[in-house]
Amino acid sequence: MSKKAKMSRRSFMKLGAVGGTGLLLGVYFGFGGELVKEETAVWGDQAEGFTPNAWLRIAPDNSITVRINHSEMGQGVTTGLAMIVAEELEADWNKIAVEIAPAESVYKNPAFNSQFTGDSTSTRTSWDILRRAGAAAREMLITAAAMTWEVETAVCQAETSTIIHTPTGERLTYGQLAPIAATLPIPTDPPLKQPKDFKLIGQPIARLDTAVKSRGEAIFGIDVQLPDMLIATVIHPPTFDATLRNVEAADALAMPGVHEVLEIDGGVAVVADTFWQARQAAYRLQLEWSEPQNPVSSDQIRETWRQLAETEPGEPAFELGDAPTAMASAVQTIHAVYELPYQTHATPEPMNCTALVANGRCQVWAPTQHQDASQEIAAKLTGLAYEDVDIYTTYLGGGYGRRINVDYVAEAVAIAKEIERPVKVIWTRDEDMRHGFYRPAAYNVLDAGLDDAGKLVAWQHKIIGPDFMPQGIKRLIPSMLPYFLPRLARNVAGSVAGQVAGMGVPGDFAKEGAGPLPYPTLTNVQVNHVNDDPGVPIGFWRSVAFSKNTFVVESFIDEIAAATGEDPFVLRYRLADGDARLQHVLQFAAEKADWGRPSHDGIYQGMAAVNFQETRVCSVAEVSVSEEGHVTVHRMVMVVDCGTVVNPKLVTAQIEGGVAFGLTAALKSSITVKDSQVVQSNYHDFQLLRMNEMPEVEVHLVPSTLPPTGAGEAGVPTTAPAVLNAVFAATGKRIRSIPIDPNELKEQDAN
Repeated sequence: MSKKAKMSRRSFMKLGAVGGTGLLLGVYFGFGGELVKEETAVWGDQAEGFTPNAWLRIAPDNSITVRINHSEMGQGVTTGLAMIVAEELEADWNKIAVEIAPAESVYKNPAFNSQFTGDSTSTRTSWDILRRAGAAAREMLITAAAMTWEVETAVCQAETSTIIHTPTGERLTYGQLAPIAATLPIPTDPPLKQPKDFKLIGQPIARLDTAVKSRGEAIFGIDVQLPDMLIATVIHPPTFDATLRNVEAADALAMPGVHEVLEIDGGVAVVADTFWQARQAAYRLQLEWSEPQNPVSSDQIRETWRQLAETEPGEPAFELGDAPTAMASAVQTIHAVYELPYQTHATPEPMNCTALVANGRCQVWAPTQHQDASQEIAAKLTGLAYEDVDIYTTYLGGGYGRRINVDYVAEAVAIAKEIERPVKVIWTRDEDMRHGFYRPAAYNVLDAGLDDAGKLVAWQHKIIGPDFMPQGIKRLIPSMLPYFLPRLARNVAGSVAGQVAGMGVPGDFAKEGAGPLPYPTLTNVQVNHVNDDPGVPIGFWRSVAFSKNTFVVESFIDEIAAATGEDPFVLRYRLADGDARLQHVLQFAAEKADWGRPSHDGIYQGMAAVNFQETRVCSVAEVSVSEEGHVTVHRMVMVVDCGTVVNPKLVTAQIEGGVAFGLTAALKSSITVKDSQVVQSNYHDFQLLRMNEMPEVEVHLVPSTLPPTGAGEAGVPTTAPAVLNAVFAATGKRIRSIPIDPNELKEQDAN
């Protein structure tokens, strides 16, 4: 692997022409659009002096390889991003192949200055980069053809991986033109196609990875096989802050196939020939752990937060207008408390990683969402330079934010360093369930003020609980620092940054979805945050704070509608005045769901909307509630405005998946803590939505020529509030915490 580039945050895209038998492109464009001329080789050494590029390679056989700098975890990013390049390149889609990029500076996600897949940023941060990469290549190929024919470029046209001489119909393939194109200057401002001329973008093109997955040929992390490889499993501390006091391993080491029992930073690892042998040996270990210093439990956390809600004003997280004054003059006030639990990811593929540390190199095969952090921790543990650490990203069997943290990578590298053989670490499901980084819980206090006409004039929201980012920044900041810093400086800077994050006032990320609100007419808004982190490990979870705050906000909006007698759709539409896109999705959803029709067969409707990082979503849920309090969701109508839709099949699938994810949190499962230990251990006590419980999901995508704004998480936030608002319509009972407890729906008192 080449050495890390010394590049600024503003210089994240490289496009360079390199000589050889093919055309290899990889050009940096800065955030302001300027060409950055710094050279960086990112494909590594190739046979016969072939030096590849950053994003795009055209081979002599006319095949095209597009490098994808984001992880493929089921969202279809390898197909969608390749379509962007192929569109501007005027490529033959049948000639396109993709590969996941290695950990290199050029492949950093500009949203985080780190090679990182998350926060629905893959398409929106790659849109301009990849369009310009494809367009620059197209223009160079057109010029190469014009030079070959000794004609003007105006009479040359790119089409399906060929350049056509329009007066004669003569054609040259991209592969034929590559050697000449590789010698040409790079266009600094290549012309981009108009949306009306798109041929691929907007089309429901089949995924590129469907065939290999259907045939069982796709390599996920857990599938990696290497010669002489051993398997390890790890026993983690039983409680959040426990440390290992003693280990008796004689019985385990005496078992067939067992090679090593190692104490590592994350716990105790058993290394064996097979996973079964490693796991059975783990049961034979006699482990002594320290007792938790300050044990915490869910009930205790809830009571602490209830008290803090009464005694602590909190720190301002968002303010608009003068909410306290407006509230004081309100004719009517509405008050409510909403609670949300911790949630886990429950990825279908448990945590795993394969590593080899030998001959002055470290190689890592990982289903990771964070290549930079994986490389950073591997370099730190081995003492190797970054250019001596290779990260190979496999397919991910689900991510949802869990694989942004790289604890499982650290374990594999630490073990591989000790045994000097390839080792694959595989977590059991119970280890995975009990040792994750959970979506934070929260306690929410809301107050609304109405004037004498019933108009909403004041909104106050107090959030009690931890912000996920301070914990996350401590773990991830080293991977976001410039590569040219020496390791000691990076470690010091990372430590200082972590301390600063811990000492600072959290709330910027805890308030997402709560402030600003999606409704422009609400001009007196106050969101305060009372930071209390009880020590439960927390992190990124599909839409994170939006998943919590949208539930709270949209449920409370529904409460206001009920209190004033205004239709929930009409209230939202009126409050959205000033955001034409949000009003449009509200109107569109109401029409598609036939909003306001009388209930039929005991099925009732509920609505929720969100501006999720510039993606507007409106959901209408149709539910019924049995006498036993069981909620059945029959239909979800989802209207989404996410800007330009690169591939409607991919976006639709993501919205459908988000609904399933959101329904599990709304109806089925949560994480509870007792004595500093997660209670849930597997799918028997953390149940997922089953196939027969999945409703019909009707997805409508709003046509747009705006740049893409992201869809990977957009289906999650509005799902729970739409369902709970429909439950209220069906029963008259307001549920203010999820997952729904059927016993609560059987209670007589609606409040």
